[in-house]
Amino acid sequence: MKPRRSQPGLVAAVFIALALFAFPLIARAQTAASTPPLENSLNLAWLLIAGFLVMFMQLGFAMVETGFTRSKNAVNTMAMNLIIYPIGILGFWLTGYGFMMGGVAHFPSLGMAAIGHHEISITIGAHSYGILGFSKFALLNVSRDPASLGMFLFSLVFMDTAATIPTGAMAERWRFKAFFIYGIFMSMFLYPLYGNWVWGGGWLSQLGVNLGLGHGHLDFAGSSVVHMTGGITALAGAYMVGPRIGKFRRDGAIGALPGHNLPMAVSGTLILAFGWFGFNCGSTLAASDPRIAIIGVNTMLASAAGALSSLLYLWHRYNKPDIAMACNGMLGGLVAITAPCAFVTPAAAVLIGTVAGLLVVWAVLELERRYRIDDPVGAIAVHGACGIWGALALGLFADGTYGDGWNGVAGPVTGLLYGDVGQFFAQLIGVTVNIVLVFGLAMLFFKIVERTIGNRVLVEVEWSGLDALEMGSDAYPHS
Repeated sequence: MKPRRSQPGLVAAVFIALALFAFPLIARAQTAASTPPLENSLNLAWLLIAGFLVMFMQLGFAMVETGFTRSKNAVNTMAMNLIIYPIGILGFWLTGYGFMMGGVAHFPSLGMAAIGHHEISITIGAHSYGILGFSKFALLNVSRDPASLGMFLFSLVFMDTAATIPTGAMAERWRFKAFFIYGIFMSMFLYPLYGNWVWGGGWLSQLGVNLGLGHGHLDFAGSSVVHMTGGITALAGAYMVGPRIGKFRRDGAIGALPGHNLPMAVSGTLILAFGWFGFNCGSTLAASDPRIAIIGVNTMLASAAGALSSLLYLWHRYNKPDIAMACNGMLGGLVAITAPCAFVTPAAAVLIGTVAGLLVVWAVLELERRYRIDDPVGAIAVHGACGIWGALALGLFADGTYGDGWNGVAGPVTGLLYGDVGQFFAQLIGVTVNIVLVFGLAMLFFKIVERTIGNRVLVEVEWSGLDALEMGSDAYPHS
């Protein structure tokens, strides 16, 4: 038998075929190694879409505030809601985001890549307490990190919501130059300071690991961080700027200064209710978190309960359905559910919204009758009072089905009614700190402005309307 000859051509062909087959697999593996997991990408897309919804709320605020004010000030009110947005963007970009989130090392749902971070902290005993972030200024060290950029956008629109709240409470007499300076102060320092303490790893979030108070002060989507901060700032500003001419008369009567366009205010309210789903559901920071379903349902239920409790109470008391107050009741319900939306049952959400709607009515009447505070749109009641209630409601009604590991504490979040008194105390501490810190710093700011350029327009400007003499334009030139 003849020996079989080798067939180098066949062997070579086999190697070439294997190489051609393997190359796409190797390339695909290399691409997968350099590409973030699909879940992280979906979560980032979810975060951005939610942020876009919250940005759309700016239109809702502009319409609500303008509809609730008089026609001679419509351009001025719209202008404040417009200009606070670009001021806030640049101020938060320069320092605000760094002060607030500069101490955060990573965002797990968006990717685990290490981020340059630094938190200024103090050590008391064996515990460290975060005071202020000190990194990520102007996004310089995170300019190529998608997770950080996504969180910047999402955090920014939350800040802008807080910043625009005082524009309604101080409308129709706030000097535009003073408002402009306020926007810088709010976006660059005041909002980021308290935001860091709750969301940036600061000391309020550490009350659980350091002092055993539940999971520390919690605020899922902003009842205290966003709305209470805006509402308390509005209270300080409205007090400093004083009431509108004709609001409180010498004989003790309260003058009626009705807004000029209730349909505009109603439309703005519905826009806000729509955008609020981005506010609350987006705060999961993850489309992969099935909790978004109950968050959305709780948000909707609380808004409905708030609107109806306000409407029915005043309808019963005055025999007329007050649609303007129903708008504020709906917004109050939304504000109140923003902190506890992920931690409570739908039944609790209805109760929280019902109380918020009644609280709005009570707070509006008390601020006017007892304290002589003039708030044309009810911003202090809606965002301040209901923000307080929402933060405390989390400490009462959290049912222990969600939140395991939040702020470094093992186990789910449980409120007072479910056995954890510590969580309620953490919420109470966070609310108290907000009142003291935000009101104190805001009052100091407005007093400095008052002694330099002044917070309020001249009397003749207010009489004629801020549109004509402050803004140089007219919203309704042919009316």
